[in-house]
Amino acid sequence: MGKSKKRIINKGKNQQFGNLTREEAVKTVVGNLKSDSKEAYSLITLFGLTAEEILEAGASYEAVKGMENLLG
Repeated sequence: MGKSKKRIINKGKNQQFGNLTREEAVKTVVGNLKSDSKEAYSLITLFGLTAEEILEAGASYEAVKGMENLLG
């Protein structure tokens, strides 16, 4: 097995979300917005979350407004 394939396989093993529901994803995003995590941005784009969903889950208006370009 080549070096590139080994890196791809290891990256896949280490970066797994598991089985997430949309509700769990929203909760995770709200929790990670405070720490400005890349995981939050990944989940927003993966699930196509809207600003309204994130605000209803308890995120602050300022955090959501700061991601306005990502949320559309």
